[in-house]
Amino acid sequence: MKILDFDGVYADNNATTPIDPRVRKAMTPFLEENFANPNSLYNHGRRSRKAVEEARERVANMLNCATDEIVFTGSATESNNHVIKGTAFARKDHGKHIVTSKTEHKCVLEACRWLEGQGFEVTYLDVDEEGYISPSELKNELREDTILVSIMLTNNEIGTVQPIEKTTRIVHDESSAYFHTDMAQCPGKMEVDVGKLGVDLATINAHKMYGPKGVGALYKKKDLDIDPLLHGGGQENGERSGTENVPAIVGFGKAAEIVEERWEEEGEKLREMHQKLVESIQGSIDNTEVNGPVDGRLPGNMNISFIGVEGEALVLRLDDLGINTATGSACSSEELKSSHVLDALGKGPEVAHSSLRISFGRFNTMDDVNTVVEALRKEVRELRSITALDEKGKTGD
Repeated sequence: MKILDFDGVYADNNATTPIDPRVRKAMTPFLEENFANPNSLYNHGRRSRKAVEEARERVANMLNCATDEIVFTGSATESNNHVIKGTAFARKDHGKHIVTSKTEHKCVLEACRWLEGQGFEVTYLDVDEEGYISPSELKNELREDTILVSIMLTNNEIGTVQPIEKTTRIVHDESSAYFHTDMAQCPGKMEVDVGKLGVDLATINAHKMYGPKGVGALYKKKDLDIDPLLHGGGQENGERSGTENVPAIVGFGKAAEIVEERWEEEGEKLREMHQKLVESIQGSIDNTEVNGPVDGRLPGNMNISFIGVEGEALVLRLDDLGINTATGSACSSEELKSSHVLDALGKGPEVAHSSLRISFGRFNTMDDVNTVVEALRKEVRELRSITALDEKGKTGD
């Protein structure tokens, strides 16, 4: 099934996924004839409302929770801000201490840093060389005034899958804090049963699971006390005001339905592709270093450093060949900043700046793996030869 408009390899599915044609088909009527506001009383509006509630049920089924525990938002970033700020202000009389980790998504870290300016205290847990937090360190950091612990289920850069079931038990046994996990990367690749995980709150979004951008969801266990982030008309049972994005929500629901049916099959396919990718790269390209765990990581995710090669240069070279990947470093006009995740792992600048993230998805094939590996062999060799010539020239000066 061809879903992209270029004859290349899309290998950046951790950044976003293409919309599944079945999702697009489900959305189309709500972009055209079924356009009414779902909060209207007339029949046209009631059709929109019915579609929203059917989508809510599909998302709830995927997460194995009740439909009234799903709140639709505009993005995972909004959901994470809703949890962190909403819990902080709703529970500030109980305490002002929050625990998270140094490798969380920037929207979690920045929300926590903003709260520090509002009089809250945040503990940022260290991680080991593979990106795992220490459950014993978490236990030691819990206090009587701890109101929230936020630890992501799977890291978006290095694929580390945290022991969330174990950490939730520790938090609930040792404190009265809520436990939140950002698991936006997980649906379609691994099980996302919030009951088994034992979490109180969880964040997902549609565009990481072959749905549209601009819609996210928050799982919120019943009876939790959280202030709304947005105030207004009281939509989403007062949790999130604003007219619902019906076409996007419908697409989210269809994407969730497909995930629920196929996640085991797709997860296994991605694990096989990952295994072949790692073996092929390590067997044919020397001086590489895998970032994150070698085994047990998020299916389809690989973060690997090609020592002596700038990650940005490699991304651009691959792009010229029609291969889309990402790097663990962010280039600004003033300086080259390494990934905060790789920094937390203790990676030095040489490793961090030479990192490449390759993330396969539903529409990739083993042929795509072969194409990427062949391109990497050529481009890494050429970039290293250029670097060697540059170094020789500097030495000659």
